[in-house]
Amino acid sequence: MRFIYERVGSEVHVILILDQTGWHMAKVLKVPDNIGLLYLLAYSPELNPIERLWAYLKSHYLSNRAYTDYDDLFEVCLNSWNKITVEQFRTVCHVEWILHET
Repeated sequence: MRFIYERVGSEVHVILILDQTGWHMAKVLKVPDNIGLLYLLAYSPELNPIERLWAYLKSHYLSNRAYTDYDDLFEVCLNSWNKITVEQFRTVCHVEWILHET
């Protein structure tokens, strides 16, 4: 929250869309007055386009192998993320409803 607040200041109102991961809903979360939180429905990855990218990474780069340790897993994840092209990102994360204006 601090990162966003420091960039927009107190005069701009921000709506932050979050999934319902535990740390997004923690009671200790300090939310500035100008930042509103809008939570996605529980168990609705279709509303969160990044979930499609995680699924793509898992199926194309991360599954069906064993990792020796945390550092190995981290390196493979980082390398996999860096292999994604802009076009792949657009294709995988494309959600029709995002493109429609209201």
